[in-house]
Amino acid sequence: MKFNNSESSGNSGATLLDQKPSELKIKSPKYKVLLHNDPVNSMEYVTSTLKEVVPQLSEQDAIAIMLEAHNSGVGLVIVCDLEPAEFYSESLKSKGLTSSIEKED
Repeated sequence: MKFNNSESSGNSGATLLDQKPSELKIKSPKYKVLLHNDPVNSMEYVTSTLKEVVPQLSEQDAIAIMLEAHNSGVGLVIVCDLEPAEFYSESLKSKGLTSSIEKED
């Protein structure tokens, strides 16, 4: 990136002039981990499993995701890169929950 310190205008901050294409960061696509409604497992089990599989979820987050899946058929667990998304989804499946991933728009 090129910067121009414009001292003549009295502006002490740097001003962005242009950005070379090679300096642009290419963002990796993000994926949504989805939890599907589960008529078999208890709400408590689903909530505790969500917290176990995705440790950054709080109790309230896990409850909200479980209720979203229960009421609307599908709940958004987390949005992340592909590899962790696959890991979270497979971990949920291994615990008897129904999960899928899809590319974020």
